Amino acid sequence: MCQHEKPEDRVSIIQMCSGDLIRFGHCDVLNKSDEERQTLNEFYSAFERKFSRTERDLPPGPELKVQLRQAAHLLSTYLADQRELYHPSAIPLSQPLKALLWPYFSRELLDRSRILELQGAWTAPPRFVAQVRTLGIEPPEINHVPSVTFLEVVVFNEELDERSLFHALVRAVQIQILGLESYAELWVRGFARSRTHFTVPLEVHASSLASKFMGRPQETFSVDDHVLRWVIDERY
Repeated sequence: MCQHEKPEDRVSIIQMCSGDLIRFGHCDVLNKSDEERQTLNEFYSAFERKFSRTERDLPPGPELKVQLRQAAHLLSTYLADQRELYHPSAIPLSQPLKALLWPYFSRELLDRSRILELQGAWTAPPRFVAQVRTLGIEPPEINHVPSVTFLEVVVFNEELDERSLFHALVRAVQIQILGLESYAELWVRGFARSRTHFTVPLEVHASSLASKFMGRPQETFSVDDHVLRWVIDERY
């Protein structure tokens, strides 16, 4: 990924919803190595292929397609709103946690990330749950998961543990690379197909990387690289 003076200038695809709009940040590709340029080109091409066939990938029925896009918009709005709600109470990652995680995540992400432990108070369910149920889909209950990622703010329904934190930060990387609207659309479409939270491809990938982290802590890897590869391979 490209490096800039400000985090918000980092290369990202920041919007893709019903209008199939993809926007890239500025990057001096000429200064990259051949391998890096090829990776970026593959990434951009995969994204364009993925979302050029949005209509075909969605379940049949024009009304349902519109409803799923609406659900994706509701989800992205919910994530952004909850980020604003919890950010003032959340705290930065401690230095020991950063030291544990920096081989896997960028220092930029770890510096921006915030955490909050609710100690069983539970995150509030989205207000649009009833609307989603009209699609014939039973949405997951977020208070049944250990953590919820609201952009760069991770809220734990009970207490923080390393696996849940890693899983949540993978989601943060997915949102950062895909862009919030695109992440929400992929999540909704994945859930509409599988009907279970744990089999949404975005969640499957986050869970597998968390298992890899917990199972072989001596083998470090870049989460950014793994997420980029899944985008390129169209696995989300």
